[in-house]
Amino acid sequence: MFTSVLMIEKPLTPEDVEFVTTLHGEEDISFIVLMQPRGDQADLLLRAIDDVALGELKEAVREGDEPEGQDAKGPADLALEHSLGALRAAGCEAVGQVVEDHPLDKLKSVVDESGADEVIVLTAPHYVEEFFHRDWASRARHKVGVPVLKLFAHSE
Repeated sequence: MFTSVLMIEKPLTPEDVEFVTTLHGEEDISFIVLMQPRGDQADLLLRAIDDVALGELKEAVREGDEPEGQDAKGPADLALEHSLGALRAAGCEAVGQVVEDHPLDKLKSVVDESGADEVIVLTAPHYVEEFFHRDWASRARHKVGVPVLKLFAHSE
């Protein structure tokens, strides 16, 4: 069975589920989902700049209203459960956890412990971080020792 570690920051949409579950054709896939809630890892200014770059000016204004830190834990738990259920409904094995500190350190330990075949980073575009290679996928490529695939999540 092929094992993918899937890093996400929001619940998977049906399009996301179809996308990640069909990447390897008919091969059976097992997912280990790492849900990173918003918090100290996500910079409010960078998120607002990304929103402006995408032409989503109303979203840029609302960035300050998004829950962060401990307030984001409850929504992250729900997003993880939703995503695991969707992957299982698509016929895949799926386990996961909410990442509370140092997402890339957690990613490395999960890859090492599970013997994962790949990492899929499925996030919204983060243009500023990507430009400076500070996004999860760019940093993970130098850390995990398996192929890292960067995909953009679908909007709801």
